[in-house]
Amino acid sequence: MPKVAFVGAGSVEFTKTLVGDLLAFPELHGRLELALHDVDSRRLTAARALADYCNRARGAGARVTETLERRRALEDADYVLFTVQVGGHDATVRDFEIPMRHGIRSTIGDTVGIGGVFRALRTLPVICETARDIADVAPDALLLNYANPMAMLCWGAYESAPIRVVGLCHSVQRTARKLEQILGLEPASLRYRAAGVNHLAFFLELEDGDGEPLAARLRAAVAADPDGLGRTVRAELFRRLDYFVTESSEHAAEYVPWFLAHQNAIDHYRIPIGEYVRRSEENLGAFERTEAALAQEESIPVDVSDEFAPAIVRAIETGNEFRFNGNVRNDALISNLPAGACVEVPCVADGAGVRADAVGELPPELAALDRAYLEVCELTVRAYLEGRRELAYMACALDPGVEGQGVPFARVRAACDELFAAHDELLRT
Repeated sequence: MPKVAFVGAGSVEFTKTLVGDLLAFPELHGRLELALHDVDSRRLTAARALADYCNRARGAGARVTETLERRRALEDADYVLFTVQVGGHDATVRDFEIPMRHGIRSTIGDTVGIGGVFRALRTLPVICETARDIADVAPDALLLNYANPMAMLCWGAYESAPIRVVGLCHSVQRTARKLEQILGLEPASLRYRAAGVNHLAFFLELEDGDGEPLAARLRAAVAADPDGLGRTVRAELFRRLDYFVTESSEHAAEYVPWFLAHQNAIDHYRIPIGEYVRRSEENLGAFERTEAALAQEESIPVDVSDEFAPAIVRAIETGNEFRFNGNVRNDALISNLPAGACVEVPCVADGAGVRADAVGELPPELAALDRAYLEVCELTVRAYLEGRRELAYMACALDPGVEGQGVPFARVRAACDELFAAHDELLRT
């Protein structure tokens, strides 16, 4: 019986989606064990109730357990889904408000910028300890990470233990669906090849179902909608680079030095400063509503999503091939990005496991942008693994989105010191 462990199951909406998708496959009915773990007993109770609800709704016959002990959940696991957010909403608010007091803007701030660095410093201890636990009690398990900052956390996990790690994001498939709408294509008809780093990967090839290239058609669509699509960050990046970024405009604005420095650019491209705080507040409300619905035994919709982890589990267990974009260690996959860094590339899952496809060289302008972000990732990971706070300062100061705002190093360092104090001295000193 394949065992799927959820670390961070208290992210209830995410757990509902992943459990619901897993249990939607008839070929897995009666075969799965789901082990739920969280450190928050209230959220863990809600996650267990939700998993039981999905199990009944699907008629899946899965065995469901819950535990506050991580190693117990991990014992003999075949798959580990990591969805942890250390610090929750309060930490997210601090990650925005403190840098803002020092003149540093951000929009999403969960994978890049000062907020991304400090979210990583909070979460790296948990994912690295989880990786070491997996090596001890489930050495053959596949760790599927959903937590952000994706590249930093995956990098830290595979540096900490000799285990298999794949990071999963929904940006590539959802942007592909968006491009189908922009180009007037039938759903799921877009053919593409995308690679780079998480949230800063690019569609290297775009074709319709008949194999016709779509770059010229996309350029025409952008030009034809100057006050709609044309006034977005990713349309502007497409104009400059001739490759469409796989992530939303809100995220993409933070990965390059050109957008957050001036209010006129923020206004023109409609960049929502502080957007993730609003989304985090909405997530809190969603948890409260779900918890109340479970307590009152109300009907809860359980839809099938486009998340990759359930399809990967199905592919490995049945041998049916599944192709997706994953975040993995750069072992000769992208030749002009640093070896050992975490890169996002095409992957395939089947009965043999997960394999990543070698991409070769990225166009040099794309590689240059990705290398700038990977330097921030490496400094952050090393700051935690080596216990060197100075590397965290440098990661924040050299971040392209921060550096582009022209904030002096002294103010960056002051913001970091406030965050270290607010987050209870996260790094060893």
